[in-house]
Amino acid sequence: MKTYEEINRKIEAKKAVVLTAEEIIQYVEKKGLEQAADEVDVVTTATFGPMCSSGCFLNFGHSTPRIRITEAWLDDVLLYSGIAAVDAYLGATQLRHNDPANMDYPGTFKFGGGHVIEKLVAGEQVQLFALSYGTDDYPRRELRTYLTIHDLNQAIMVNPRNCYQNYNVAVNAGERPIYTYMGMLKPGLKNASYSSAGQLSPLLNDPYYETIGIGTAVWLAGARGHVYAEGTQFTSLCERGPNDVPMEGAGTLALTADMKKMKSHWVRGVSLVGYGVSLALGVGVPIPILNPHILKRTTVRDSEIFAPIIDYSEDYPQRTGKTLGRVSYAELKSGEITVQGKQVPTASLSSYAYALEIAELLKEEILRGEFLLSPPLERLPLGKSSKSLEIRGRNNS
Repeated sequence: MKTYEEINRKIEAKKAVVLTAEEIIQYVEKKGLEQAADEVDVVTTATFGPMCSSGCFLNFGHSTPRIRITEAWLDDVLLYSGIAAVDAYLGATQLRHNDPANMDYPGTFKFGGGHVIEKLVAGEQVQLFALSYGTDDYPRRELRTYLTIHDLNQAIMVNPRNCYQNYNVAVNAGERPIYTYMGMLKPGLKNASYSSAGQLSPLLNDPYYETIGIGTAVWLAGARGHVYAEGTQFTSLCERGPNDVPMEGAGTLALTADMKKMKSHWVRGVSLVGYGVSLALGVGVPIPILNPHILKRTTVRDSEIFAPIIDYSEDYPQRTGKTLGRVSYAELKSGEITVQGKQVPTASLSSYAYALEIAELLKEEILRGEFLLSPPLERLPLGKSSKSLEIRGRNNS
C-alpha cells in the first residue's frame, strides 16, 4: 500500500517511477503484479479528440465609459452574456453569425466557437463586438475592439463533459450518406467511425473511479487543471465486461484549467461537414499506483475493451436501443471489422498517436517533479444512470 503523500514526496525528490498506460502492460508481464505495484508509482493515461461539451469563461475588463454587455460576439461567434457586466461564456459548438449551416446540405461549418478558442490560446487577435441597452452606471451601449488572450483578466476553460469512458462505433446501414458528429458515414455499412484512445484512455484505466474523482489533477492542453464535477450525462450504471470495463459510454469528466497556460498544439477547432463545429482537446490524467488492485486496472488492453456498433441512420437518432454487435478496440485499430457479415473499414476520430504523446509529456513532467498528484475530494458517483428528456404537456407527471 502507498499513499498520495508518499508518492508526491518521491515526485518532489525526482525519484518516482512513472510509466504510460501503454508501457505498464509489458512491465507487469515481465515483473509480475506484486513487484510492479511495489516499484511503479504513477501510470499516465491520455486522450485526444473532439470534445463538443467544452468552452470558456472570459472576463474582458471594464471600458471607459462602462458597458453592461447584454449581447457579444468574438469574430462573429455569439457569446453567452447572461452573467456579470463584462463576463461571457464561449461555447465550442457555437456557429458563426449567419453561418448557412445545413441550408446548403451538407454544410461546411468552416468557423465557430472551437476555432475562436484555438485562436485565443494561440495568442492571435480576435474582434469583440458588444451591445447593451445602457444604464445609469453602465451608460455605454456599443463597443468594437480587438484583443488577444493577454488582454483578458481571465480566460478559464470550463468543460461540462470531456473524456467519455467508452463510446459508440458509428456505422450507416441506410441507403444514403449521412453526416454526423462521428464524421461522414457511407451507406450500406461501407465504413465505421470510432473515437477513443482505448487502452490509453483515462477512465478505461480506472473503471470504477477509484483514483479519478472530483479534485483530481489533470493535464488539460498543457495546463494543470482538475476535475471539478462529474461530467454531464455521467452514467456508472451500465453494462460492463468481466474486467469491470464499461461496454458503452458510461462515465465522463467535467474539467477546468487556465487557458493562458495552455499550448495551442493541443487545442484545435474542428469542422464537421453536415454537422457543425467542435473543439479537439488533449487530456492527460495520472493514476497513482496505491496498490496491486489499482495497478491491475491499468493493464487493460485494447483486446479487452469492447464498444457497441450503432446504426446512425436509424437506431441512434431514434434511440431504439439496438446495437449491431460489439467489437474490441484491437479489432477497430486493425483497420477493419465485421458487421452483419460484411468487412467494414474503420477510422478513428480521435488520435492515438497524440494521446500517447500526451501520456509521455505528462510522464516527463512528473519525472521532473513539476506535476504533483492530488487525491479526490469526492468520489464520482456509483449506481447512477442518465435520464432521458420526455416530451409532454404542462403539468403532466
